[in-house]
Amino acid sequence: MDEQDILMIPFHSHEMDMDRAERTNKRLWVIIIVLIVALIGTNGGWLWYESQFTYETTSTEIEAQQDGDYNFVSGGDLNYGANGSYQENGETESP
Repeated sequence: MDEQDILMIPFHSHEMDMDRAERTNKRLWVIIIVLIVALIGTNGGWLWYESQFTYETTSTEIEAQQDGDYNFVSGGDLNYGANGSYQENGETESP
């Protein structure tokens, strides 16, 4: 490269670009701080909202009786009832 190929930027143009970059950086920092404050505020608002409720647990005891053979899965094993058969479409088949 020759010395003639190098383009020179005037000093006042460089200073204007640097001033513009500084203003942009300052605005970005202000936006970041505003967003952090908004995040903390919304999380605080949700905590306040959830603290207004009281949670109570109740338990109910239920007794049930079953007559006949019913299929149920217990502990991974399939229980077909006392006679060991199941019905599908009205037909009785053994497993």
